[in-house]
Amino acid sequence: MRNVRTVKRGLPDAGYWKKFESPVLVKEYGMVTSLEFSPAKPHDLVVTASTRLQLYSGRTGQLKKSITRFNSPAHSGSFRSDGKLLVAGDESNLVQVFDVNSRAILRTFKGHTDPVHVTRFMPSRTQVFSGSDDTTVRVWDIPSQSPVFTSDEHTDYVRSGCIFAENPSLFATGSYDHTVRIWDTRASSCAIKINVDDPVEAVLSLPGASVLAVANGPSVQMFDISMGGRPLFSMGNHEKTVTSLCLDSNGGRLLAGSLDHHVKVYDLQTYKMTYSSNYPAPVLSVALSPDETMLAVGMTSGVFSLRRRNVSAKEQAQVEAKEHLVYGTRAYFMRGASHKGADDDLRIEYKRSKSLADYDKFLRKFEYSRALDAVLANNRAGMTIVSLLQELVHRDGLGAALSGRDELSLDPILRFVAKYISHPRYTQLLIRVSNVILDIYGDLLHDSTRTSELLLRLRNKIRNELRMHQDLTLLLGSMDMLMSACEISHLKTSNVSEDEHVSANATATAKVAISSVTPSTDK
Repeated sequence: MRNVRTVKRGLPDAGYWKKFESPVLVKEYGMVTSLEFSPAKPHDLVVTASTRLQLYSGRTGQLKKSITRFNSPAHSGSFRSDGKLLVAGDESNLVQVFDVNSRAILRTFKGHTDPVHVTRFMPSRTQVFSGSDDTTVRVWDIPSQSPVFTSDEHTDYVRSGCIFAENPSLFATGSYDHTVRIWDTRASSCAIKINVDDPVEAVLSLPGASVLAVANGPSVQMFDISMGGRPLFSMGNHEKTVTSLCLDSNGGRLLAGSLDHHVKVYDLQTYKMTYSSNYPAPVLSVALSPDETMLAVGMTSGVFSLRRRNVSAKEQAQVEAKEHLVYGTRAYFMRGASHKGADDDLRIEYKRSKSLADYDKFLRKFEYSRALDAVLANNRAGMTIVSLLQELVHRDGLGAALSGRDELSLDPILRFVAKYISHPRYTQLLIRVSNVILDIYGDLLHDSTRTSELLLRLRNKIRNELRMHQDLTLLLGSMDMLMSACEISHLKTSNVSEDEHVSANATATAKVAISSVTPSTDK
């Protein structure tokens, strides 16, 4: 025991946690099964004990309100992220949502057949999930007051659960069947199943939504969710069952309460215990306020301890200046934007996505004429201009883009057509464009000298192209005649060769016959 005390005193966190002085012991009406501070200022504390939810002021620590609308012991009183609503289950199989100010019951969810020990608000704020001794897990929609997700994959009591603030669709539940299941409401099924050695008393998601802390038996185990629930580390500094887990405001320290009368603090970087404090009775619940000024510990004796940490004026000013970040708000997603990294940090270059070209912007606004002017104005590649003309044809907007033009605005279109009409890939489309121009401006083209010159150039190019096609057709005919003559000559040559081969065979046959007849004549 002396060695343990010596190590504890040398730990760097010991001085900080010793600042939580002057414990106030408050006697409740039964075992304090759940403690939770409101995420919103002034961070009031809700204490779940017997058939009551007791609300204590986050500033003075005095009792503010009592919610006594239960006919049986209540469980798992939990705040919504804005601190305006409370949800709790009870042993009469109900899940109830309360208004914090008026203490009125806003919703009552019925469906479980055994006591409900786990209730939490989902990050969407419009849904709550619950876990019951009937082994089912349900997600309730507050506006419609109906379940949107139900599962009975657990095989024993469901006594713990947590949400993932970074992923609104995921939540985790722990059961006495020695399993932790992570549920995805989008798939309405269990996404990951984690097996442990003892009944699960508490689960807690760490910042980043990739690591899950699980209290089972006398140990706290860490699992990597991104790797399918791979175990990372096990912290077994307790002598009895660990019943409750909570984090500090930075997510770097884990507090664990146990039936061995101790609350121990672990460093999540090294997974080592940095501080331990003793309490007069077995610990059932632990909670630390978001501003880290109050530490609440609930015990089986029906007493909860409330410790305060004296905060300097400078630290208080920093806490007040720092706005509480709520998931889904602009401040939450802009956090860290002003942070400047160290010189040895790995820097990733940010590549801004290219904005739309000017002609694409006009196309989105259905301003076809301005889109055509924009693509012709900056000496763009022929493929780009042709692609836009093809898009205008598909949109049935070619006529609208070419109509209503004067001599100056018609000039670049005619120049482009005259330049590329002989291109094999563009010919068919540009002939269509030329026909549309002639249909619209046929009677007016000869009034302009510049337009007349461009039309003459286009006509001469088309004539040259047609003449070249005629010459190529004549050349193709001549080549066909030559090829036919070559084939005929080849056939004649092959026939002569066959005749010579046949006569040679006949001569050889005759000689053989003569030689065979001559000996018989001599005899």
